[in-house]
Order: sequence, then C-alpha cells, then structure tokens
Amino acid sequence: MLSNLAASLFLTERDPDYYEGLVQSDGKTPVNPPKFRGRVVTTLHKAKEVRPLVEKCITIAKKALPHQDAATAFETTEERNSDGWRQWRNSDQWQKWNAALAPAVNARRRVFAILRDKEAVEILFEDIAPRFVERPGGYTRIMRLATPRLGDAGQRAILELVGKHDRVKQVSQKPAFEMDEEEAPNDQDEAVATAVADDAEPVEEEATTDEEE
Repeated sequence: MLSNLAASLFLTERDPDYYEGLVQSDGKTPVNPPKFRGRVVTTLHKAKEVRPLVEKCITIAKKALPHQDAATAFETTEERNSDGWRQWRNSDQWQKWNAALAPAVNARRRVFAILRDKEAVEILFEDIAPRFVERPGGYTRIMRLATPRLGDAGQRAILELVGKHDRVKQVSQKPAFEMDEEEAPNDQDEAVATAVADDAEPVEEEATTDEEE
C-alpha cells in the first residue's frame, strides 16, 4: 500500500500529453490529468507513514545523478546494433561507461524494489531528483485538510513535493492614513517660511568688552 502511494505521488509528474486519448476501462470516459502535479490527497496517518519512504527514494536517486553525468562522457550516439555501436561495444570506452554507470544502475534497482513501478522510477530519476540537487533534505510536506473523509470521517491530508506550490511570504506594509485638516501643514505658510529663511542674513553677535560691562 505504501509503495503504491509513493509511486502515485511520482506518477503525478507525468507529462500532460500522456493523458491525450487515454480512457478508462469502460472505453468511453476520458482519464483527466491530475489537477496539481506532485501532490496526492490521502489520510493523515498514511501521509506520515509514506513520507520517509518518499524521502528515501529521492535521496537514493539524487546520489546517483553524479554517476549518470560521469557516464555520459563515455557513451556513444550510434544506433544500437549498428557497426559503430558494435565497435564502441568492444572498445575501452564501453568498459569505462559501464564502470561509471554501475552505481546509478544499482540505485535504480534499489528504488524499483521499493516502488515496483518502472515508470515511477524513470520519472523520479529524470525529472524529480535533478530538482533537489541543491537541497539537503525535506523534499515533501504534509498539510492537514479541514474536511474529513466521507464514510469513515478520517482525517485527510495533502502530501506534496516542495518547490512547486510553495507559499510566497509577503511583507505587510503599514497603511498610510490621511492626516486631519488641523494637523496637515499649510503649503502656503511653509513656502513663505522657507523664503524668509533663505533671504535672512545671519546675525553676528557683538562681542562685549569689559568697559561696556
């Protein structure tokens, strides 16, 4: 159950073109894409149980990315079973490519043993893991829903991947209230006071002598 729930979370990241022409088992009802990608709605207890499993899969996939990048330096662009591909297959480049890619293949097998879904593993390694390369952890969040589930009144919650539906914090600004007419400065009086201050000459104090005192 937890493996299916974790795989379902990754499968919500499918390309929208995947659902074009897709129908349900009755052959008529179309299958609609998920309203929010990277999000599933389940019970609160299931979300808490599956969250460590999802975090583990993402961590394994993220650690395999450097090995995949290192293997691209030794791979070939020739078509499989062609003469160029056979020549590359028997060369030292294939040996280096195989050695560099081995940890990534092992990581995919470990994740497949958890999810049991090849498509979910492909989406995880190709789309989701590169998103969290710079993030040290905390790839998911759980948010409780106010309305319970119909039937058994179970507490519902949202389990989603961070980074897509993040809440943007806005700094609140203090509203500027209009000043009362009595307190508001008069523009004409202020202009006159400024002009008088500019035209006035500085007055030097006369020094007093001992005789005048």
